[in-house]
Amino acid sequence: MQKNITIVGAGLVGSLEALYLTKRGYKVSIYERRNDLRSEIISAGKSINLALSKRGWTALKKVGIHERVMEIAIPMYKRIMHDAKGNLSEQDYGKDGEAIYSVSRVELNVLMMKLVAKNGAKLHFNEKCVGVDLEEGNATFENTNTTEKQTVSADLVIGADGAFSAVRKEMVKRSNQEYSYNEIEHDYKELLIPSGENGTHLLYKNALHIWPRGNFMLIALANLDGSFTCTLFAPKTGEDSFEKLNSKEEVESYFKKVFPDFMEMTPDLYEQWENNPTSSLGIVKTYPWHIQDTTLLIGDAAHATVPFYGQGMNAGFEDCRILDELLDKHKEDLKSCFAEYSIIRKPNGDGVQDLSMQNFIVMRDSTASPKFLLQKQIEKKFANLYPEKWIPLYSMVSFTNTPYAEAWEIGMKQEKLMQSIMNTPNIEKIWESEEIMQKMCSLV
Repeated sequence: MQKNITIVGAGLVGSLEALYLTKRGYKVSIYERRNDLRSEIISAGKSINLALSKRGWTALKKVGIHERVMEIAIPMYKRIMHDAKGNLSEQDYGKDGEAIYSVSRVELNVLMMKLVAKNGAKLHFNEKCVGVDLEEGNATFENTNTTEKQTVSADLVIGADGAFSAVRKEMVKRSNQEYSYNEIEHDYKELLIPSGENGTHLLYKNALHIWPRGNFMLIALANLDGSFTCTLFAPKTGEDSFEKLNSKEEVESYFKKVFPDFMEMTPDLYEQWENNPTSSLGIVKTYPWHIQDTTLLIGDAAHATVPFYGQGMNAGFEDCRILDELLDKHKEDLKSCFAEYSIIRKPNGDGVQDLSMQNFIVMRDSTASPKFLLQKQIEKKFANLYPEKWIPLYSMVSFTNTPYAEAWEIGMKQEKLMQSIMNTPNIEKIWESEEIMQKMCSLV
């Protein structure tokens, strides 16, 4: 029998899930509180560029749209670090041309909405979810223009409505539902480096650019039109914080001091600063991710994380792929499928959150450290010599489908081992020696 599915949220994960389900012949209706992105001109503001990696591509390939997405993606083969004097250093992400891909959130979302509509799903916009009957699969929506309400019946309601999910809000009212939201001490603001003459990129486009400054940082990812979407992550309060940057003089003085090369490329810096919002970042934990066979959470609604590993969307896309595999395994018995989905995905939701917070420290602080860069060189050499013994943590997360929880566990063991190696006397001079490689062999 054809199943009738309501998806709350037409963002990236909701759209991908709709593609998977329509391919199964399910009748899918998507309800989105925002306007239809397909008919809007979107300005910068809160849309941190995406970094598509192996997990995301695997999910896109399984549903047959990876080639379409590749047309709007820019490969990034390395990270390039900018110091306070404008000097550059770099570090390859992987080997043999491995890359993560810069993709505009809006462009990808628009493309996926078009594909969803073509596949037969019904899209409804300006519809805010205001209630869910968790056991019956009914959802109530209020039109944001007319305030008119309607209740929609379905076999299943999927909450793909992000970190502040209305579907999860209803689930949390139940006594057995675990839930926490922890906002971190840093906020973010998006800025734009414009394109150069004739749409040229003012920075090397095939890299993620980082300005690491200890407790804060700036990153930049290339766009197809020659611009770069940049994001400043800084503390809410205290030294070098958003609360200190109010006037034009304060903002320009700050950027001139800590990001001088960025400042030179951004003539309208203060106008952007005034117009683009400052937004918070937080981590959502909840469990279970389903109610019987009638309600399910995917993506940020289940495991919202901070963006410092570029894995939020990749993890959400992986949810969709795993869910599809479980539907096959359980012959589309939703109750059995969802029970296993909650059990196997929850540790990986926690894992990607742990990885993301750890990588924040790496990006804002460690990447500026010669010792850190040396450690990565040693790891790379060892991995090339003994690939069966060592996959660097970043490669494991970005270039394999190793479960996040497993990658996190292995990564912590690797870090402990590397601390022992880095404490070797004279390591700066002997790191390439057979002695060091053999020492690592004995410790793995």
